[in-house]
Amino acid sequence: MSDAALGLDPDRLRARLADPDGLPHDRPSPEDDLDRAARTGGRVVPAAVLVPLVLHPEPTILLTLRSARLKSHAGQVSFPGGRMEAGETPEQTALREAQEEVGLDPALPVLLGRLPTLLTGTGYCVTPVVALLRPPFDLRHDPNEVEEPFEYPLARLLDPAAPERRSQEFRGRLREFWVWPHDRHYIWGATASMLVTLAAVLRDRR
Repeated sequence: MSDAALGLDPDRLRARLADPDGLPHDRPSPEDDLDRAARTGGRVVPAAVLVPLVLHPEPTILLTLRSARLKSHAGQVSFPGGRMEAGETPEQTALREAQEEVGLDPALPVLLGRLPTLLTGTGYCVTPVVALLRPPFDLRHDPNEVEEPFEYPLARLLDPAAPERRSQEFRGRLREFWVWPHDRHYIWGATASMLVTLAAVLRDRR
């Protein structure tokens, strides 16, 4: 199946991502946003992640398993990324962090646009930056930050039945979240929510 048939036509994606706030997206309710901000004392840290769509014959999405040594989100699945430095754009942050975490040459990703921002429970306001990444490329991950990079099949992402909606009580409130199927890793939380949004964008043929 061609890249265009899988929703990976660059021009169409740029047009779809031109207005992130107008995209179909999976986000917490405004009440959840306020609750999350309150739990962090109102401190919100700008951050960005790179969402690389890898153009293999059967395309994939590049993800990372975070190192167990990290102070926050240790051992969780995420996209390459981190907090923004003063004067940086989300795109600059995403490319810099991808280079630091997995050794990805910042000249290789073809940037397409942004998904809607997402506020995490730890007070990070994350901007996902979507890019196309054409092989071959070399990855040399930093073991202090990343346990391993791995790739998730795009065909599975595009299956509307793939993600599972789960709920769990947390601090006296019932929280709902998405989980994506994987044979080795538990993909949930902010990363899973971003994947739900990305899947909706890619399936939309307008």
